[in-house]
Amino acid sequence: MRVLLPRPLDPLRSIKVKLGITLVGAGAVGLAVFWQGMGFFPPRTAATAIVVALITSQVLAHGMTAPLREMTAAARAMARGDYTRRVRATSRDEVGQLAVAFNQMAADLASADQQRRELIANVSHELRTPITALQAVLENIVDGVAAADPATLRTALTQTERLSRLVTELLDLSRIDAGVHALDRGTFAVADLLADVVAEAEVAATAAERTIEFRVEVSPPEVAVNADRERLHQVVVNLLDNAVRHGPADGTVTVRGFAEADRLVIEVADEGPGIPVEERHRVFERFTRGDRPTGGGTGLGLAIARWVVELHHGTISVVDVAGGPGCRIRVSLPAAGEE
Repeated sequence: MRVLLPRPLDPLRSIKVKLGITLVGAGAVGLAVFWQGMGFFPPRTAATAIVVALITSQVLAHGMTAPLREMTAAARAMARGDYTRRVRATSRDEVGQLAVAFNQMAADLASADQQRRELIANVSHELRTPITALQAVLENIVDGVAAADPATLRTALTQTERLSRLVTELLDLSRIDAGVHALDRGTFAVADLLADVVAEAEVAATAAERTIEFRVEVSPPEVAVNADRERLHQVVVNLLDNAVRHGPADGTVTVRGFAEADRLVIEVADEGPGIPVEERHRVFERFTRGDRPTGGGTGLGLAIARWVVELHHGTISVVDVAGGPGCRIRVSLPAAGEE
């Protein structure tokens, strides 16, 4: 059972005063013991020693308590939304360690606040575009400017699907933050998965007025994987969407699936400008949208892809492209029957 010791100095609001009282109290106890043991008490010398010790403690305590005062001011600034304040951490004691931890917390809060702002800005932009297009289509139909023919309705459907993808990304983001790791595993052919994803990507590319040529290579043709098909489908969709958006409008996107030792490797390569080596570690972070200020999605697709791949005990990375520009992203997963 934990014993709670008394804290008689808690009502005091200054740690410097507490240190002074502690020093004076310790000195008084020492003098009392000296008096009892020696039989005499030098009042003038004792009083002078106590005053000098008290002044010295206040001077020395100023440097000890300065980080605490800075942390108090910084915490109040954080409560007002200012996460730029930092505390000077020069001491190596517990207060210095607390100052270091406080600065790290402030940096994390600043990063989280920046991500929140970017999420709101990106989602607002991504929502506005399909909603505006959908509203225009419906207004034209209602006003009689356009007929409700299959082509017009297909345009409205495309924008609705775009909204649906955005909502799916936001739901996946909430699952990541909640730590949900549910997978519905099953063994299936990789060729069938890639064929379905590429067919979907071709429709999306046509709707975006991009004449992309998709090449699919599977080796051996019967290679299979044990995974959550819906989640892995989502990963490849995100990779193809990224390749289509950042590659040339009339370029080629190559999708490869092949067995390598006891692993299944899926690669998606485009003919775009590629990703600099120093930036490759950031593309799988949230809200990373590349060089395009607009039209780059929410910046969540590759982050969600990494989350799904890691759930499958796999890896995802940007690898070099041999013989020219472009971006190639490789996903490596345990093969069928492996965990």
